[in-house]
Amino acid sequence: MSRNKYPEETVARILDVSMHLFMEKGYERTTIQDIVDGLEGLTKGAIYHHFKSKEEILDAALERVDAASLARYREIRDNGRMSGLEKLQAMFEASAQSAQMEFTPALGIERDPVKNGRLLGLMYSSVFEEVVPRYVEPIIRQGMEDGTIKTRHPREMAEVMVLLANLWVAPLFSPLSAERMAARMEYYVDLMRSMGADLSTKGVVQRLEQFRDTYERKEAEGGKG
Repeated sequence: MSRNKYPEETVARILDVSMHLFMEKGYERTTIQDIVDGLEGLTKGAIYHHFKSKEEILDAALERVDAASLARYREIRDNGRMSGLEKLQAMFEASAQSAQMEFTPALGIERDPVKNGRLLGLMYSSVFEEVVPRYVEPIIRQGMEDGTIKTRHPREMAEVMVLLANLWVAPLFSPLSAERMAARMEYYVDLMRSMGADLSTKGVVQRLEQFRDTYERKEAEGGKG
């Protein structure tokens, strides 16, 4: 009954309990039944009414965690006083400061992309359906107009930037040593510069290094996955 009358409240409860379990037990070790057990009065059917899978719950939970970052992206995109390159730098700095950068290493997500293909697909879709067209591509196009970003292919540039940042630099689906991760970060910044966009601001570099340090600490602790 409450699910039908107050769907937003029900979804919030599911995400609250799920994220708590993901952080406490690790994403892989948490089952849908664990989530049901933590939601007094709700059934497994009620969960599946809102989410088709555990992967969708994680995706929604991380999206909610990062809601402040999305608001910041919109603020940067719509700023009338910044050049395209300044906006791109500010956006990547904001991305490096996002809450997901803190939560991801603690989730213990299975790193085999074959085993976790659905989650990988959700992330891939998010890049192409939301992040690129709504935020990054418009900024690159502005940079082309004001002369601060050099490219003939704004959509493709945006896709490469975001895909590499989310699926290659961040080691969600492949185990990396801290040294390898640092090398990826350095190469990513070099590559973006060669593509026509210098992202090597102090803020971006500092936050990427902090993420690397957090990741290294979680690896030393053995993780949860």
